[in-house]
Amino acid sequence: MKLQDKVAIITGGGTGIGKGIAKCFVEEGARLMLAQRRLEVAEQTAKELGVQAISCDVSSLPQVQKLIDETIKQFGHIDILVNNAAVTGMPSLAPFLECPEETWDSILNVNLKGAFLCSQAVARHMVVREKGVIINISSAGAFVGQKQSTAYCASKSGIEGLTKAMAIELSSKGIRVAGIAPGDILVEKNHQQTQDMIEAGFDLTFSRKTPLDRRGVPKDIGGAAVFLASDDASFVHGTTLIVDGGYLAY
Repeated sequence: MKLQDKVAIITGGGTGIGKGIAKCFVEEGARLMLAQRRLEVAEQTAKELGVQAISCDVSSLPQVQKLIDETIKQFGHIDILVNNAAVTGMPSLAPFLECPEETWDSILNVNLKGAFLCSQAVARHMVVREKGVIINISSAGAFVGQKQSTAYCASKSGIEGLTKAMAIELSSKGIRVAGIAPGDILVEKNHQQTQDMIEAGFDLTFSRKTPLDRRGVPKDIGGAAVFLASDDASFVHGTTLIVDGGYLAY
């Protein structure tokens, strides 16, 4: 198995893409700590997969440090971090001219600051062992603008810069850094999103067809994450793997 006995933290690991990554990691032999703001959600997935769970708001440094400390207490070390926690779906949508400062702050605090805080805390542990892998979950929205998504697109574009800059600084420490940019992935949160957006009066002209003619599923991202976390990707560093069914090919 590609991740046999590797210890991984997956933020936002209790639902959606994070849960898909968690399932794939477990299938490849990894031991997991799932971090989620809502503990009951993380615990439900953790029970299903036979892994550990903890409550964590990734935008809070004290909670991030507790996440790292508890993971080391449980497993002794950390091999992999997947920065997946994010504000997405309807909560991330707001017209640019009416977007409240609080909405901007909440999205950037979780999506970008959270990835920075978790990466910094984990990397400080990884440098002692001179090895580790950090995977940042970006988005197709980092590469194309989307209506009503100013804060979200800005946060994911920030993830792209963060991934590259981290890779340059951490390469000499034995830590690999890479990203995954999902396209249209069907998860619990967005199952009804299109209808909700129509009812809310959103203009859907930004939507584009996926050439593979299907929506992605969390397992599609999970497989990519397994590859990047494994030795198969030992020379993949500072770049983002786009997993979008061809969405950005237009």
